Amino acid sequence: MARASADSVLSLTDQRLVAALQWDGRLTAERAAQVLGLSPATVRRRLQVLGADGTVRVVISPVARPRNGGSAGALFLRIRVLRGKLDTIVAALAAREDVPFIDVTTSGDEIFAVARTEPGSRDPLVFRQLPSTQAVTSLESATILHVFRLTSEWRHQVLTAAERAALIPAAPAPEGPADGAAGPYGVDADALEQSLIDALTLDARLSAAALAARTGHPESTVRRRLAQLASQGRLITQVLVEPRRLGLPIEAKLLLHVAPDHLATAGQALADHPSVHGAFATSGPSNLHAAGYFPDLTALYGFLSHDLVGLGISHVETAIVSRAAKRTPAPVRPAPAR
Repeated sequence: MARASADSVLSLTDQRLVAALQWDGRLTAERAAQVLGLSPATVRRRLQVLGADGTVRVVISPVARPRNGGSAGALFLRIRVLRGKLDTIVAALAAREDVPFIDVTTSGDEIFAVARTEPGSRDPLVFRQLPSTQAVTSLESATILHVFRLTSEWRHQVLTAAERAALIPAAPAPEGPADGAAGPYGVDADALEQSLIDALTLDARLSAAALAARTGHPESTVRRRLAQLASQGRLITQVLVEPRRLGLPIEAKLLLHVAPDHLATAGQALADHPSVHGAFATSGPSNLHAAGYFPDLTALYGFLSHDLVGLGISHVETAIVSRAAKRTPAPVRPAPAR
C-alpha cells in the first residue's frame, strides 16, 4: 500500500500548488491562496504535508542559468556498462559533487549524466576514470554549447494564463551587482550573497528570519539582499517532485541531428514546447539534446511524429528513462574556519 501511495498521482489542488511554486519558489501561503482560490490554512496544510515526506522540495537550481550563456561547457555523458554493474557505477557517479544529474534508461545497461567541467579541459572523469573502469563498455560525451531550456524553467501546465501572470514575482528596482568573485549564477557575488545562496541550496523556502539566524546577518539585510537577488534573476529555484506524481510517468531523452541553419529555430521550438524540460545545443553528431515528460507512450509518439515535423531534424534517437538516480543538490559543506 505504501508503494502505491508513493507512486499515486497528486490531487489537482496539490498539482496546482506545485505549479505555483514553479513560478515562485518562495511564494507565501497568503499569495498562493489569493491566486489559486484557496484558503491560506489549506495552502499551509497541503504544503506541510507535501514537504514532510519529501514529495515536494524547493531548492536552488543545481544548474542555473548564468548571465554569460547558461550551462555551456558542462558535459552530457552517455555511459554503457556491463549488465549487473549498473548500480555500482550509478552509486559512484552519484557520490560526485561535479555530477548533478543521473538518469538510467530502460535498456538496463545505459546511464545518462551531466558533469560540470571547464570547457575544453581534459576532465579526469572522462579521460581517465570512466575509460579505465572495466565495468564501463562505452562512453560518449558531448559539450553543451548553448542552453535553450533548463529543468528549472519547466512549468506544469495546470494553471490558467491569468494565474501564471499573477504568480510571476514582482521585480524590485535593481540595486546593481555586488562586488566580489564570480558566483554560481554568472555575476559577481559577495560573501553575504554567497552565504544566502548556500543556506538556501537545500531548502529555498527558508524564511528571512531563519536565514538571518543561519548566516549571522541582520534580518533587514537578508530581506534586502534576497530582493536584490530576485530582481537580478539570480535567485533561481527548482521544484523537485517525481513527474509521475504529476501524471507524467514517461520521461524521454532525445538525441537529434539538425541541419545548422535550423539549429537555433529547432532548439527554441523545443524549449517552447510544454512537454520539454531541457533543450541544449551540443557538440557531436547529435547536435541537439532534449528531454521531456509525457503522460503516456501515445503522447510521446505524437510528439515524435507530429511536433518535430518541419524543424529540420534528420535523425532522432529516443531513450526512455526508467529511473532518475540523482536530481538533488549535494549538501553544502561549511567553509573552513579561519
